Amino acid sequence: MAHILIVDDESGIRDSLRGILEDEGHKVSVSPSGEDCLEQLRKLSFDVILLDVWLTGMDGLEALEKIRALDDPPEVIMISGHGTIETAVRATKLGAYDFAEKPLSLEKTLILVKNAAEARRLRHENLDLRKQLQSKSVIVGDSVPMKALRQQIGLMAPTHGRVLIYGESGTGKELVAHAIHVRSLRKDEPFVEINCAALPEDLIDSELFGHRKSSFPGATADKEGKFQKADHGTLFLDEVGDMSLKTQAKVLRTLEQQRFVPVGSDDAVTVDVRVIASTNKDLEEEIAKGNFREDLFYRLNVIPFVVPPVRERKEDIPLLARHFLKEFASAYGRRPREITDDAIDSLMRYSWPGNVRELRNVIERIVIMNPTTTRFERKHLPPLLHRDGSRRVAGVEASTLHQARAAYERDYILKKLDENHGNVSRTAEVLGLERSHLYRKMKSLGIAAKE
Repeated sequence: MAHILIVDDESGIRDSLRGILEDEGHKVSVSPSGEDCLEQLRKLSFDVILLDVWLTGMDGLEALEKIRALDDPPEVIMISGHGTIETAVRATKLGAYDFAEKPLSLEKTLILVKNAAEARRLRHENLDLRKQLQSKSVIVGDSVPMKALRQQIGLMAPTHGRVLIYGESGTGKELVAHAIHVRSLRKDEPFVEINCAALPEDLIDSELFGHRKSSFPGATADKEGKFQKADHGTLFLDEVGDMSLKTQAKVLRTLEQQRFVPVGSDDAVTVDVRVIASTNKDLEEEIAKGNFREDLFYRLNVIPFVVPPVRERKEDIPLLARHFLKEFASAYGRRPREITDDAIDSLMRYSWPGNVRELRNVIERIVIMNPTTTRFERKHLPPLLHRDGSRRVAGVEASTLHQARAAYERDYILKKLDENHGNVSRTAEVLGLERSHLYRKMKSLGIAAKE
């Protein structure tokens, strides 16, 4: 329920409103003046204020102006026993949510308060979503390729040009798409994404264009497609190279006409959508093989972007690692973490076939597996990072079940040895193993006793 502040210089009205609102489950505070109202706002947070226009000292309109100047103001409902249209208009211009006349209608007051509280909740939800979108568009890296990428985004984001983003899996193509959207003229409109590789062919048409009830088995209700959801905003077609030729033809027609027909419908839907696509394939090679339409390629490839793999910008690895450490420490409610130079050294020697996504997974893993560690060293990294880096990190994608199990065992034993300050006997006791058995296990996993 909402926290409400009633501001009125008549105690009878304050008490009456307080009783009514508390009966509805709201938390209620009262104030006799504009000055006291502002003082309370410095100490507490309110969702809704019921503010009388005519107050002794600072009047309600002056108080409203000061309230609306706050960083996160509550919604304000102005109340007056002898209000005029001019007063109501001025209050609205100053940012009042609504205007109610005395004597107050019980039913109307409760509806106004409910609607005002909901408006504030939605405003906060919208701000939170925008912050999340902004965080998804942070591009980390000071290497020459990343500086060039940021410059390119800055130049073309405010246009309506279509973008095709090239890059290996895990390089951050989705991140670039988000960054383009939040810097575009459509930043206040929806950003909608669809992974073309993750959906079977018989579902992707419905996902992109929507369908009408009973248009196919299982269609129990009308469904709005991604193109319609992205109207006036941005549609991100992730891994567009995996789209079937049949769907490619429909997407091409939609791009040309900015209209489409939902599955099972006879009526066309008109949209205004900016399309950003991404691929980890060589589309010109796919065209030569007959797997991708050349006309669609030229429609999408208006502004090509290339996101470089991590192995081509290794100088960014320390920045990325520390960025992810900060992110996961915050996400898991942990204290800030540090990473040593020798650990960074190991990260930079590894080839990162999974790119930024793989690095992010590794950092998340060491944060989870070492909850009490505030300074990560080389020994805390997954074992395959200690080798030449030609194979993927265990736990991210080991090549066999045996490798994955061995990697996990090695990590777990190293962790327990660390917790017991390298004491093998105590570690064996904690693990429920004979000391000789633990020694054999350590030897088979390549763990030296000094680790």
